[in-house]
Amino acid sequence: MHHASGVMSLPSIETRVGDCRELDAFLSERIYEYNAAATGYFDAESFGAEHRDESGTILAGISGFTWGGCGFVSQLWVSEERRGRGLARALLEVFEKNAVAKGCRIALLTSHSFQSPGFYERMGYEKQAVINDYPVGHKDIVFAKRLLPDAV
Repeated sequence: MHHASGVMSLPSIETRVGDCRELDAFLSERIYEYNAAATGYFDAESFGAEHRDESGTILAGISGFTWGGCGFVSQLWVSEERRGRGLARALLEVFEKNAVAKGCRIALLTSHSFQSPGFYERMGYEKQAVINDYPVGHKDIVFAKRLLPDAV
Protein backbone atom coordinates (compact mmCIF):
# COMPACT_ATOMS: atom_id res chain seq x y z
CA MET A 1 0.00 0.00 0.00
CA HIS A 2 1.31 3.39 -0.97
CA HIS A 3 -0.10 6.76 -0.13
CA ALA A 4 -0.18 9.46 -2.76
CA SER A 5 3.08 10.77 -1.25
CA GLY A 6 4.76 7.48 -2.18
CA VAL A 7 5.37 6.53 1.49
CA MET A 8 4.41 2.97 2.36
CA SER A 9 1.71 2.77 5.02
CA LEU A 10 2.20 0.49 8.01
CA PRO A 11 0.03 -2.59 8.43
CA SER A 12 -2.63 -2.47 11.12
CA ILE A 13 -1.35 -3.79 14.47
CA GLU A 14 -3.73 -5.01 17.17
CA THR A 15 -2.33 -4.29 20.63
CA ARG A 16 -3.30 -5.66 24.01
CA VAL A 17 -2.12 -5.54 27.60
CA GLY A 18 -2.61 -8.07 30.37
CA ASP A 19 -3.04 -11.77 29.71
CA CYS A 20 -1.36 -12.78 26.45
CA ARG A 21 -0.88 -16.50 27.20
CA GLU A 22 -2.45 -17.63 23.93
CA LEU A 23 -0.25 -15.27 21.89
CA ASP A 24 2.85 -16.24 23.92
CA ALA A 25 2.18 -19.95 23.29
CA PHE A 26 1.64 -19.35 19.57
CA LEU A 27 4.85 -17.29 19.25
CA SER A 28 6.84 -19.85 21.27
CA GLU A 29 5.75 -22.60 18.89
CA ARG A 30 6.67 -20.59 15.78
CA ILE A 31 10.07 -19.59 17.22
CA TYR A 32 10.78 -23.20 18.25
CA GLU A 33 9.95 -24.37 14.72
CA TYR A 34 12.41 -21.86 13.30
CA ASN A 35 15.13 -22.58 15.90
CA ALA A 36 14.79 -26.35 15.51
CA ALA A 37 15.05 -26.12 11.73
CA ALA A 38 18.04 -23.76 11.98
CA THR A 39 19.96 -25.92 14.50
CA GLY A 40 18.75 -29.45 13.81
CA TYR A 41 17.72 -29.81 17.48
CA PHE A 42 14.11 -31.02 17.61
CA ASP A 43 14.32 -32.33 21.19
CA ALA A 44 12.75 -29.54 23.26
CA GLU A 45 10.84 -30.79 26.29
CA SER A 46 9.22 -28.87 29.15
CA PHE A 47 10.04 -29.88 32.72
CA GLY A 48 8.39 -29.18 36.06
CA ALA A 49 8.61 -30.44 39.63
CA GLU A 50 6.75 -29.35 42.75
CA HIS A 51 6.40 -29.87 46.49
CA ARG A 52 2.87 -29.77 47.94
CA ASP A 53 1.47 -29.90 51.45
CA GLU A 54 -1.11 -32.45 52.64
CA SER A 55 -3.97 -30.33 51.25
CA GLY A 56 -2.39 -30.18 47.79
CA THR A 57 -1.21 -26.56 47.97
CA ILE A 58 2.01 -26.00 46.04
CA LEU A 59 4.70 -24.83 48.47
CA ALA A 60 7.66 -24.94 46.08
CA GLY A 61 8.27 -25.62 42.43
CA ILE A 62 10.59 -25.42 39.46
CA SER A 63 9.86 -25.25 35.75
CA GLY A 64 11.91 -24.98 32.62
CA PHE A 65 12.92 -26.98 29.60
CA THR A 66 15.68 -28.92 27.91
CA TRP A 67 16.71 -28.33 24.30
CA GLY A 68 19.82 -28.90 22.23
CA GLY A 69 22.04 -30.09 25.06
CA CYS A 70 20.99 -27.27 27.41
CA GLY A 71 18.68 -27.14 30.41
CA PHE A 72 17.03 -23.81 31.19
CA VAL A 73 15.35 -23.00 34.51
CA SER A 74 12.48 -20.63 33.78
CA GLN A 75 11.08 -20.38 37.32
CA LEU A 76 12.09 -21.57 40.79
CA TRP A 77 10.02 -20.58 43.81
CA VAL A 78 9.73 -21.65 47.46
CA SER A 79 6.96 -20.26 49.69
CA GLU A 80 8.28 -17.91 52.35
CA GLU A 81 7.40 -20.20 55.28
CA ARG A 82 9.34 -23.12 53.71
CA ARG A 83 12.52 -21.27 52.75
CA GLY A 84 15.83 -22.30 54.31
CA ARG A 85 14.90 -26.00 54.50
CA GLY A 86 16.67 -27.27 51.37
CA LEU A 87 13.66 -27.27 49.04
CA ALA A 88 15.27 -24.99 46.45
CA ARG A 89 18.40 -27.17 46.45
CA ALA A 90 16.31 -30.33 46.06
CA LEU A 91 14.28 -28.84 43.20
CA LEU A 92 17.38 -27.59 41.38
CA GLU A 93 19.07 -30.98 41.78
CA VAL A 94 15.98 -32.72 40.34
CA PHE A 95 16.06 -30.31 37.39
CA GLU A 96 19.79 -30.94 36.81
CA LYS A 97 19.33 -34.73 37.06
CA ASN A 98 16.59 -34.56 34.41
CA ALA A 99 18.79 -32.35 32.22
CA VAL A 100 21.72 -34.79 32.47
CA ALA A 101 19.37 -37.70 31.64
CA LYS A 102 18.42 -35.74 28.48
CA GLY A 103 22.10 -35.36 27.56
CA CYS A 104 22.39 -31.72 28.56
CA ARG A 105 25.92 -30.43 29.07
CA ILE A 106 24.95 -27.11 30.60
CA ALA A 107 22.22 -25.58 32.78
CA LEU A 108 21.23 -21.93 32.45
CA LEU A 109 19.09 -19.56 34.51
CA THR A 110 18.72 -15.94 35.48
CA SER A 111 18.30 -14.36 38.91
CA HIS A 112 17.56 -10.76 39.80
CA SER A 113 20.01 -9.22 42.26
CA PHE A 114 17.24 -9.07 44.90
CA GLN A 115 16.43 -12.79 44.49
CA SER A 116 18.97 -15.56 45.12
CA PRO A 117 22.20 -15.07 43.17
CA GLY A 118 24.27 -16.27 46.14
CA PHE A 119 22.29 -19.53 46.28
CA TYR A 120 22.99 -20.27 42.62
CA GLU A 121 26.69 -19.55 43.09
CA ARG A 122 26.75 -21.99 46.05
CA MET A 123 25.09 -24.54 43.77
CA GLY A 124 27.98 -24.27 41.30
CA TYR A 125 26.53 -21.74 38.86
CA GLU A 126 28.89 -19.17 37.40
CA LYS A 127 27.97 -15.61 36.49
CA GLN A 128 27.97 -15.16 32.70
CA ALA A 129 26.48 -11.70 32.28
CA VAL A 130 24.89 -8.91 34.28
CA ILE A 131 22.11 -6.74 32.90
CA ASN A 132 21.92 -3.47 34.80
CA ASP A 133 18.58 -1.76 35.46
CA TYR A 134 16.41 -4.82 34.91
CA PRO A 135 14.32 -3.74 36.73
CA VAL A 136 15.57 -0.17 37.16
CA GLY A 137 17.78 0.06 40.23
CA HIS A 138 18.51 -3.68 40.21
CA LYS A 139 20.35 -6.25 38.09
CA ASP A 140 19.46 -9.44 36.25
CA ILE A 141 22.26 -12.00 36.35
CA VAL A 142 22.69 -14.82 33.83
CA PHE A 143 24.19 -17.99 35.32
CA ALA A 144 25.47 -21.22 33.79
CA LYS A 145 26.66 -24.52 35.26
CA ARG A 146 28.56 -27.19 33.34
CA LEU A 147 26.69 -30.48 33.88
CA LEU A 148 28.67 -32.81 31.60
CA PRO A 149 32.10 -32.32 30.07
CA ASP A 150 32.26 -30.99 26.53
CA ALA A 151 32.34 -33.66 23.84
CA VAL A 152 35.87 -34.43 22.66
